[in-house]
Amino acid sequence: MGESSDSVSIDIDLIPLGGKECTVKTSKGSLSVLVCGDQEKPALITYPDVALNYVSCFQGLLFCPDAASLLLHNFCIYHIDAPGHELGADVISSDEPLLCVDDLADQIAEVLDFFGLREVLCLGVTAGAYVLTLFAMKYKERVLGLILVSPICKAPSWTEWLYNKVLMNLLYFYGMCGLLKECLLQRYFSKELRGNVQGAESDIILTCRRLLDERQSLNVMRFLQAINARHDLTEGLKDLQCKTLIFAGESSPFLAESVYMSTKMDNRNCALVEVQACGSLVTEEHPNSMITPLECFLMGYGYHRQIHGASSSSNGSNPASPSSHSCIAPELLSPESLGIKLKPIRTRVDVEI
Repeated sequence: MGESSDSVSIDIDLIPLGGKECTVKTSKGSLSVLVCGDQEKPALITYPDVALNYVSCFQGLLFCPDAASLLLHNFCIYHIDAPGHELGADVISSDEPLLCVDDLADQIAEVLDFFGLREVLCLGVTAGAYVLTLFAMKYKERVLGLILVSPICKAPSWTEWLYNKVLMNLLYFYGMCGLLKECLLQRYFSKELRGNVQGAESDIILTCRRLLDERQSLNVMRFLQAINARHDLTEGLKDLQCKTLIFAGESSPFLAESVYMSTKMDNRNCALVEVQACGSLVTEEHPNSMITPLECFLMGYGYHRQIHGASSSSNGSNPASPSSHSCIAPELLSPESLGIKLKPIRTRVDVEI
C-alpha cells in the first residue's frame, strides 16, 4: 500500500475494534478512516450524519450478527468520518478554510486514490448520504451502488436553514450543551424511542448522549455549515446509473425529502424502504429492519450472507469484486431483486413499549 500523490499521507494505528485507524491527509485537510477487514475484498465506504462518527452511526448495524455475516464477510469497510468528527479529534484550526460539500466529496475521491480503490459501494446517513450522493454524481465511474439512510437531496428550506443557524450559534457560544443534544436527538431518533414513559432513557439514547459529549463543537459547526450551504441535487439524480437502496424512517424529519429523492431517480435502479416507528438513524434504532432489503440488494451484485460455520477462506479465496461477476443472472439485476413492486416497500417494525 502506497501513496498515490504527494499531497496524501497516512498514519496507521491498531485500535481495539479490530480495524486500523488511518489519518489521511488530503489536499482539503485531514480525514480519519477506520479500515475494517481484508483489504483484498471489495470496498464499502461509509459516511455518518452531522455530529456522529462511525461508532455512533454504524455500530448498531454492524453489531447485528446477520449484518456482520453479510457485510463483513463480503467487504472491507472503510469508515470515513467528517473532518474533526473522529474519536479524540482536536479542534480544527480557525486558519483552516471552511469546506463546502463539493470539497467533502472530493476528499472521498482522494481517500479512494490513496487506498487504490477503483470502485466502491457507499453507505451514508442523512448529511453523509448527501455527500456520498454528490460523490456519485461527480465520480460516476467509481460508485457501484448507494445505500442511503434518511437521505437529503434538496437545498435547505428557509425553515431548515434558520434552524441550522440556531444550532450553529449554540455550538459556537455554548458548545455541546443540553439543548443542542436534545435537538440532535430529535434529528436522529423517533419520539417513541426518546419519550420513554417510564422516564428512564434507553441505552441507545444514553450512549448517543455520551458520544455527543466527545465531539468538538466547533468541528461539528463546520460540517453543519457545509450542509446548510448545500445545493440541490435533483437534476442530477435521474442521470445516476448506479443501483440505489434508500431507507427512510417513518418518524424522520427528512422522510418527505427521502421519498421525494426516490421519485426523482430511475425507478429501475432505486428501491425505497420505509421503516415504521423509526427516526432518521435506522442503523441504530432499528438495524434489524435493514437486513433483508440489504441482502436482496447485494444479491444483485452476487453477494450472499455467510453460511453459519463457513468462512471466506474455506475455499482459499475472498469474495470477488462486483465488476468481475460477468455471469450474474439477469433477474438478480431486475427491480424485483431490489424489492421494487411498482411502489415503495414498507418494512414494518414492532416496537416494544
